[in-house]
Amino acid sequence: MSKLTDLPKRILIGRALRSDKLGETLLPKRIALPVFASDPLSSVAYAPGEVLLVLSIAGVSAYHFSPWIAVAVVVLMFTVVASYRQNVHAYPSGGGDYEVATTNLGPKAGLTVASALLVDYVLTVAVSISAGVENLGSAIPFVIEHKTLCAIGAIVLLTLMNLRGVKESGKLFAAPTYLFVAGVFLMLLWGAFRGLVLGDAMHAPTSELEIKPEHQGLAGFALLFLLLRAFSSGCAALTGVEAISNGVPAFRKPKSKNAATTLAMMGLLAVTMFCGIIALAMTTDVKMAENPAVDLLRDGVPVGESYTQDPVIAQVAEAVFGHGSFLFMILAAATALVLFLAANTAYNGFPLLGSILAQDRYLPRQLHTRGDRLAFSNGIVLLAGAAILLVAVYGADSTRLIQLYIVGVFVSFTLSQTGMVRHWNRLLADEGDQSKRRHMVRSRAINAFGAFFCGVVLVIVLATKFTHGAWVALLGMVIFYGTMTAIRKHYDRVAAEIAADETTADESARPSRVHAIVLVSKLHRPTLRALAYAKLIRADHLEALSISVDPDETKALREDWERRGINVPLKILDSPYREVTRPVIEYVKGLRRQSPRDVISVYIPEYVVGHWYEHLLHNQSALRLKGRLLFTPGVMVTSVPYQLQSSEAARKRARKRADWNPPGAVRRGPVERRHKEPNRKG
Repeated sequence: MSKLTDLPKRILIGRALRSDKLGETLLPKRIALPVFASDPLSSVAYAPGEVLLVLSIAGVSAYHFSPWIAVAVVVLMFTVVASYRQNVHAYPSGGGDYEVATTNLGPKAGLTVASALLVDYVLTVAVSISAGVENLGSAIPFVIEHKTLCAIGAIVLLTLMNLRGVKESGKLFAAPTYLFVAGVFLMLLWGAFRGLVLGDAMHAPTSELEIKPEHQGLAGFALLFLLLRAFSSGCAALTGVEAISNGVPAFRKPKSKNAATTLAMMGLLAVTMFCGIIALAMTTDVKMAENPAVDLLRDGVPVGESYTQDPVIAQVAEAVFGHGSFLFMILAAATALVLFLAANTAYNGFPLLGSILAQDRYLPRQLHTRGDRLAFSNGIVLLAGAAILLVAVYGADSTRLIQLYIVGVFVSFTLSQTGMVRHWNRLLADEGDQSKRRHMVRSRAINAFGAFFCGVVLVIVLATKFTHGAWVALLGMVIFYGTMTAIRKHYDRVAAEIAADETTADESARPSRVHAIVLVSKLHRPTLRALAYAKLIRADHLEALSISVDPDETKALREDWERRGINVPLKILDSPYREVTRPVIEYVKGLRRQSPRDVISVYIPEYVVGHWYEHLLHNQSALRLKGRLLFTPGVMVTSVPYQLQSSEAARKRARKRADWNPPGAVRRGPVERRHKEPNRKG
């Protein structure tokens, strides 16, 4: 980044941090919870609604299955949380599912997990932002009218917040996440108090409506398939659970213990809120439909296109707190905000996983380096770009996007837990201590049950969601897998190609001779400097080369050369088609064919200018020549710079900018007190 952009960069993302300040960015549990668990915590805002939407296909009579679906989701959540607590203790390096699968099942399984996670992180951003825009749009019509543009703007804003660093963004996200959790628990407690103690009858705004079932009286296999589809939709509450295992390095010490505690807290909060909202939705008689304009009836008549279907959590809050009440407005605002911030789980998981993959040469090396704020800036920008593309293609429609969801999560869950079973088997084969063996056997049982349960759910998700859009997520996984495989093959091929052989460096790299060529257009100071430098190198053969485009200029150059008595032979090549690049390339290639073991060293005089527009007026031929010579083996290209007066002015401006510090770039420390010398008694 040039000095010219230093001020806006510092304003947007803050001053740069030294590498040795990385420890100061580590997270305590109270900040790590909203940073890594905002996705599963916020998913309770739409996961209950997805369950009821699917069940509404069979009519309101199917709603009585929702508590059993909630129980199945809870069992699955506790199973996954218990399984991942084993992961964070066994693999605290931050590789998460990718490291577990690679170590225990092989590189292909690890790459499959990585592909699934990368796709799921992109979908997390797209779904969370789209759901947040739709929730906000129920109160602000402008947002819903321009929801794609608003969603893209929210992604850009979230990207800037994360570029400022994990800890700083975590502080920003902590307040709304905790406000949302507190608001939901207050709603559950107040709703339970009103219903159980006061005996109040609470009614959702849709309680008076009827549902027109798409399929009346489902039974047998059709009903089972519907329940499985509703269960797979409710499993959206589990998205983001794996982010904590990927983010263990971001925790304060003891890292594994703090990560496991945060994981348990997240699971307990998520299942309590999910079950509570489902229970209140049943109590307040909430109605939901996939096509509300047609399938929701008021007095036997469809409600029409003008009807806006509010999310389940909004309907329950209205029934418990009252429409337009202060607590209702606070919870509605917190829900919309936390859905936006839920994407932060992906902003912490995707860049970290990308860095690990880049270190393993599956992604470009640029993703491995940290930015000014010690965050993986390139990974953050890549995630934002992919999410923006997805939001634009699907029009920020969360209903369409959520059908792509979950597949990648359960692919990684299943392979990770299978890998953990092999991990414990390997350790048990070498462990003789009985107390440690009992602990390992218990951990293996937890992971084995987790692998089985997640595998069953994966089959259910694929069977029920494939035709509804899950195939797009699978296609994305295949594209990521193929791309990363190709990148690894390229890096391996380059590494093998440039590997040093067993001979000494002098024998393998030393050419037989060096043939130096100084390119000349006119005889001026830059040319004389290039000639002087080429002489200093003491090549075996030195010559000047000029291309004859204008006969008069060529004649003047030859006469001036002879008049000055320059003791370097001048070779002039005719160019009947007025080309400069091609004759030079052909001449150099001809020298290489004559003496393949010789190295051709080409010196190109260049102007150093001080203004951007001057680059358009100078050095264009030099740029083209360097670009072509770069692909010619055995050719070394050296630019010999000559500073024009405008470059001196630019240098002074750069020095002035370097001496000036943008606001916030300098932090003054305490002024040290001067030590007074003791009085000497003479």
